[in-house]
Amino acid sequence: MKRLFSMLCFGLCAVTHLYAYTNRKDTLTVNYPAIAGAADLDYTRPVTRPEEGMPIGNGRMGTLVWTVPSSLKFQLNRVDVFGNSSASNSFFERNTDYCGGTGFVEVDFGRDVFSAPAFHQHLSCYEGMVTTAGRKVATRGLIWEREDVLALEINDQRETSLPVTTTLQMLRMPVTRKGSHQALSKLRQEGDYIILTQEFREDDYYCSSALVAAVGGRAVEAEQNTATSIRLRTLPGSPAFTVYAATAASFNPSEDVVKAAVSKLEAARQKGFTALLQDNRAWWQQFWQRSYIKLHSADKQADYVSQHYAWYLYIMGSSSRGRFPVKFNGMLWSTNGDDRKWGHLYWGANQSCLYNALFQTNHPDLLDPMFDMYSRAYDSYATAARQQWGSQGIYIPETTGFDNTPVLPDSIAAEMRDLYLVRKPWEQRSSAFMEYAYTKMPFLSRWNWKKDEGWKEGRWHTGSKSNSTFGHVSHIFSRGAKIAYQYWLRYEYTQDTAWLRQRAYPMLKGVAEFYRNFPNVRKEKDGRYHIYHINDNESIWDGHNTVEEISAMRGIFPALLKAARLLHTDSDMVPVWQEFLDHLSPLPEQTAGGQTTWTRSLLPVLQGKPDWHPDGNTMPVWFFDLCTLESTPAVQQVGNNTYNTYFDKGIDSTAGVYVLSKIPATGALLGKPEAIQYLVPNQLRRRPNEEVLRNRMDLSEGYQTTNIQRLGRAAEAVQLALCQSVPAGPGEESVIHVFAAWPRSWDAEYTLLCRGGFLVTSAMLQGNIPFVKLEATQGGQCRIRNPWNAPVVLYRNGKKTQVLKGSLLTFAATKGEQVTLQRQR
Repeated sequence: MKRLFSMLCFGLCAVTHLYAYTNRKDTLTVNYPAIAGAADLDYTRPVTRPEEGMPIGNGRMGTLVWTVPSSLKFQLNRVDVFGNSSASNSFFERNTDYCGGTGFVEVDFGRDVFSAPAFHQHLSCYEGMVTTAGRKVATRGLIWEREDVLALEINDQRETSLPVTTTLQMLRMPVTRKGSHQALSKLRQEGDYIILTQEFREDDYYCSSALVAAVGGRAVEAEQNTATSIRLRTLPGSPAFTVYAATAASFNPSEDVVKAAVSKLEAARQKGFTALLQDNRAWWQQFWQRSYIKLHSADKQADYVSQHYAWYLYIMGSSSRGRFPVKFNGMLWSTNGDDRKWGHLYWGANQSCLYNALFQTNHPDLLDPMFDMYSRAYDSYATAARQQWGSQGIYIPETTGFDNTPVLPDSIAAEMRDLYLVRKPWEQRSSAFMEYAYTKMPFLSRWNWKKDEGWKEGRWHTGSKSNSTFGHVSHIFSRGAKIAYQYWLRYEYTQDTAWLRQRAYPMLKGVAEFYRNFPNVRKEKDGRYHIYHINDNESIWDGHNTVEEISAMRGIFPALLKAARLLHTDSDMVPVWQEFLDHLSPLPEQTAGGQTTWTRSLLPVLQGKPDWHPDGNTMPVWFFDLCTLESTPAVQQVGNNTYNTYFDKGIDSTAGVYVLSKIPATGALLGKPEAIQYLVPNQLRRRPNEEVLRNRMDLSEGYQTTNIQRLGRAAEAVQLALCQSVPAGPGEESVIHVFAAWPRSWDAEYTLLCRGGFLVTSAMLQGNIPFVKLEATQGGQCRIRNPWNAPVVLYRNGKKTQVLKGSLLTFAATKGEQVTLQRQR
């Protein structure tokens, strides 16, 4: 009872005002535990479905924690376990491939202990720990930050000492075959360990995983009670003991994953639970202090948004620190095996929901898995550009595997170019091409024209979605540009010249050269470069000058030119790239009722509505800084006209927002407070009849797709409304805007990273901005719009140095210097 009372007190403290001003008017006292604690989960009744469990993870391995009356249950998942590669010929039927899981873990107490009213479960986001209390049984669980180990401390105070049983269970039968693919699962005991291994093989592909469990503080005995599970039973002993479960994975057949997992487990067991918790507390404390947002409003809508923002950060911190980016469809939170809708592939648009908001959080490490995956596959993207499209540079597909894009046989590649570039009629395709395509994964972009027609007489039948090679993601090139632009943004936010030279520049150059050499880009009689036979995201098939692709080119070439000049490289190519940009077609437009708006495409198109506004999930014009608060009035007018077409009746509390929509973020970029006040809360709640789980996640992508896509989109919008750093166009100098789209009735306090490497801290209380503090992480010239429209006093490291006037404030700052701006009184 005393423990429950203390937990309730902590929860009450978390919802009180979290900050206080010090005597200095430019300083906030920040209660980081309370900021994180506002996102805690607290259950007084058990979940009725595993997907509503509480998430814990270290970025590489994770699990939801849920209960049945007698047990705690887990499924340990990893970001680096994949059943097959992109070259697989065994998963030609959609949604049949799998990934992520290593095995089920269950800790059973022998009788019902976890049922209401004697039940309480709490997730501390500040520590990354789940506590669960039942009838005279209490547990604390975490995943160790340093190694891939689940540690569950158990305090069993029941009068009758009962064995506590830890079970490892396979995700499938011991032998599973599909075509030339096979998945082998095995169980065994070694010493006081129980072990579950998996091996996935197909042709040259190999992946394996190991899950090992043991106990510290009690003697144990092991038994295998079914073909798919093995149990470790504790003998009567101390009421306090710890269950450990460790995982490892590899793509190398010669690597001993069991040895690796055992090594991790022993490192954890030797330290003990208390030391593991101290490690996690130290890591999470540092994590929460790198940036923050705290919001409050009288109607609690701002508080609701603030809670979900902290939850977004917790989930990304728990799931995006591994070798591969966490997947949009299930993340590390699968609970029913490793089958999941959409399989093991990455959709660029969906992944962007998770990763676009991370730049301003000052957590570059959380972006590393995404960048690393694309950089590793660079050479294969260059091969794909040549083989599939007859171009140069690199081609990054919208839908891709975790691995390289497969190399094609020369004859297939030659015919593919003719078909995909619309040089050869679809009706003239060869039987050799169709036979080769038959077994390929239909979600991969290059095979996305394939249409499932089902099993007939024991054979899988496929057709074409459009009687051509066009499908939803078949002819999208803008994904490569968006990925490359994110590399550029990483440089802009960090000012890391080594990153620009070694990582970003090759991507920018590769994508630009793809466009410049693409066979269906040509200069017409109007003196402009046009692009033909391409998609506009999934909306337009076989279009002309689609807004996605024109935006991509108009974004990537200025960034490339700026980077080349900064690095003093490719001087011979700079005029070539400049000529291409100078003569590139404008964004597609239409004018009606005296108002000009951007449209999706020019005619002709094979499928879709070209004279419609840009795709609300991708908003390409705004992604590439083509329309910002620094743009010319004419550009801003077209941007506002376009935005308004989404809301014929204006924006209020009734406006529905799709889970993937970037419309709230675009509203923030255009300086619209109503986009934050109404659209962001509605996006978090989802539309009527769309479910949000108890743990604030959802299954919007289908079965086994527990995710936070909508939270990432909302986080991006909130950050941009509080503090955005934008140029007048791509490759130009950025200008900081504080509270550019913030509702005046919402109080806010924050620290966020801006382009140029400036950490910005500010507040708005009752509509007033008391100060803006900027810390130069690298040093350089700062440009910021005057938030007061009055003379501004500038302080350097606490000392008044000058008074600035005008709309645009510009000053230099050295690395580590703190500059504070206040309105002159």
